[in-house]
Amino acid sequence: MASPGQWLAGARPRTLPAAVSPVVAGTGVAAYVDAVVWWKALLALVVALALQVAVNYANDYSDGVRGTDADRVGPMRLVGSGAATPGAVKRAAFVAFGVAAVAGLVLAATTAWWLVLVGLVCVLAAWFYTGGSRPYGYLGLGEVMVFVFFGLVAVTGTTYVQTETWEWAALAAAVGVGALACAILVANNLRDIPTDTVAGKRTLAVLLGDRRTRLLYVALVLVAVAAVAAVAALTTWWALVGLGFLVVALRGCRVVLSGATGPGLVPVLQSTGLAELLWAVLVALALVAAG
Repeated sequence: MASPGQWLAGARPRTLPAAVSPVVAGTGVAAYVDAVVWWKALLALVVALALQVAVNYANDYSDGVRGTDADRVGPMRLVGSGAATPGAVKRAAFVAFGVAAVAGLVLAATTAWWLVLVGLVCVLAAWFYTGGSRPYGYLGLGEVMVFVFFGLVAVTGTTYVQTETWEWAALAAAVGVGALACAILVANNLRDIPTDTVAGKRTLAVLLGDRRTRLLYVALVLVAVAAVAAVAALTTWWALVGLGFLVVALRGCRVVLSGATGPGLVPVLQSTGLAELLWAVLVALALVAAG
């Protein structure tokens, strides 16, 4: 049986900034239009964190039973390492999905019932990333779905459940957060190109190749820069303090462009997650102050 520490590692806590960041950014936009509902923001955070943990356990299960994680370079996987049975990891994923569903139902009941459909699509997207007979994560679509669900849906959804209005600033913030969330996955898949190629996992990094994947990572950071400017243009120029995320993001760019491979890319995952969180916090603080 896996130890509590191994279960925690299997939840991949270093990926959690990708769940926190969209809620912070979306709440910042809600504050700017003077419509923050803090208990809804907290529920949105529960949904985001639970979905992130769920997708991590679901990926652990699906990749493990396929044998994709047999020679993994990055963090330990529960099924691939043999620390936990596939069934136990699958149940853990479903428990996390259940937590997200309960919190999401409360938000839907107090905002709009069509959000239930959005939540269902999010759960299905999380499961079929590596689950099912034709997982889209094996077809080079992982980054697209991360941008959609951990960027567009998560940020605009967080704003909407509080304001019940559509805000252009939320869309601009969603692009910035989504770009950096994609950059985390790009760095992860860049590291795994050799093992994913052998396992037949055709991620976007495998399809693009090493050099173009590194350029894609830098391009996503530049998109996040442009998104800060867009938020500032739509709200307040104080939002430009969000460019402070580059203090951390440029470290990841230097490592990626240096040609680092394998374990040398592991720190980039952490620095990119921190850069995403910093982007969201700085922009949100500016919007709260100006609201």
